[in-house]
Amino acid sequence: MAQALPRNVELAVERIRRALGTAGCILDRDRIAPFEVDFRALYHGATPLVACPASTAETAEVLAICNDLGVGVVPHGGNTSYCGGATPGEAGTDVVLSLARLNRIREVDPANFSMIAEAGCILADVQSAAERADRFFPLSLGAEGSCQIGGNLSTNAGGLNALRYGVARELVLGLEVVLADGRVLDGLTSLRKDNTGYDLRDLFIGAEGTLGVITAASLKLFPRPRTIETAFLAVRDPAAAVELLARLRAATGDAVTSFEYLPRIAVEFTVRHIPGVADPLDRPFESYVLCEISSAREDPALRSILEASLEEAMHAGLVLDAAIAESIAQRNALWRLRESVPEAQRAEGASIKHDVAVPVAALPEFMRVATAAVLAIVPNGRMVAYGHVGDGNLHFNVSEPVGGDAAFAARSSDIQAAVHDIVRRFRGSISAEHGIGRLKREELARHEGPLALELMHSIKRALDPKGIMNPGKVLAPEAAPQSSKESRP
Repeated sequence: MAQALPRNVELAVERIRRALGTAGCILDRDRIAPFEVDFRALYHGATPLVACPASTAETAEVLAICNDLGVGVVPHGGNTSYCGGATPGEAGTDVVLSLARLNRIREVDPANFSMIAEAGCILADVQSAAERADRFFPLSLGAEGSCQIGGNLSTNAGGLNALRYGVARELVLGLEVVLADGRVLDGLTSLRKDNTGYDLRDLFIGAEGTLGVITAASLKLFPRPRTIETAFLAVRDPAAAVELLARLRAATGDAVTSFEYLPRIAVEFTVRHIPGVADPLDRPFESYVLCEISSAREDPALRSILEASLEEAMHAGLVLDAAIAESIAQRNALWRLRESVPEAQRAEGASIKHDVAVPVAALPEFMRVATAAVLAIVPNGRMVAYGHVGDGNLHFNVSEPVGGDAAFAARSSDIQAAVHDIVRRFRGSISAEHGIGRLKREELARHEGPLALELMHSIKRALDPKGIMNPGKVLAPEAAPQSSKESRP
């Protein structure tokens, strides 16, 4: 028999049902189930209701109801979070707020190089809307066919093109946000310059729905690339990759769009488990780079610049072999290899994942030191460190030993602490593009400075005084203040 809900939660469910009607509520347990588990199945929560507003006004009404009754609200996008950021708590008292029905492209302004998209728009649909206007929206992720732009902004997603175009934060001109109490902050400006007071927009980008709900965004567009050259390269080692990046940026006039590092084991995993993926080179090497350069104009010289740069890099011993895509099909095949690494790694069994960033120049030394630290804890672990070398962001993962190891998962906390401590030594980030969610909440509290945490909690209290917004995510609960008597020496 299901446990009775607290009276305030019952009232919230009743009022939301009246406000949104049948089309705006999911109550069937089978349909609710996918909203109660995160993408990696790390967390299994429960909710009495999935609210599905179809407008900003309906979203505001849901939040006003929940704030009035003190009921937690968990914003939910495409459910591709790696950190449990969109999963309700186990108590079953949080309402899930799905943004899927807020999925309109409200405006595309080619002359202003901007568009306004609602939070529930699938990222691939945003890209397509820009392309139809002969423009380019550069945010690109492996999950772009299912992730939603609101979730991308709420986690400040990075992706494959951040080297040239920046992370999600740098692609936003303005936001429409519903606050915890249901008020709507209308900041949907498409201005490039606006220096009037505090930048409220940046409070909500990367806040993972803990301060308010992004319902729409004004996004930057760019000229559509017309010449693209893609190369898969064997490089001597990670240090050679970093040096090659600098050379290519200089030689191409900073036209490098993507620069992805792959170790040999990542290529082996994808060839083994992903249908249609083949090794791009004739023989194996220890380290690879998938790089892309592009121009917004038809530029036949771009290919010769790339070839000349690679020839010089080969003479210098940085590049050992190369394959340059000769067709769109070959380009797609190379990107399929890169984007399939997470799926291939899952097929190899359990893995412990880290989404970290350090200064680009420090990447080789970080990889050496952190790899040694991990293997000291799990000597038979298989290091799978790959990712966005162009902006210093590595997915520094370790797969379980061949044949499995029952003790492997038990060492997860030790491995994570060791890696994050080394990241801190390199003045890096423990979350480069996946957010904090629930998974890294305690690690944030352990690594962030006291003053920064104090300011974050102050902002949270100011915008969400009842603590209803995505409870349990990002910030650990504040410790109760000591009495003056207890605080005396």
